[in-house]
Amino acid sequence: MLALLHTFLAGESAAAEGKKVITGMLIVGLVIIAVIALGETTHWLRHRRR
Repeated sequence: MLALLHTFLAGESAAAEGKKVITGMLIVGLVIIAVIALGETTHWLRHRRR
């Protein structure tokens, strides 16, 4: 808990904080795209079996 509080109070530069935000957004976007691709692939494979 203390380490979490220290990260909030450390006061990183705006550039470092912005880089973390952008990296997080890219990771979330990749996860969303992966879930959509997996769903579409399974849908296509099920449709092909019939």
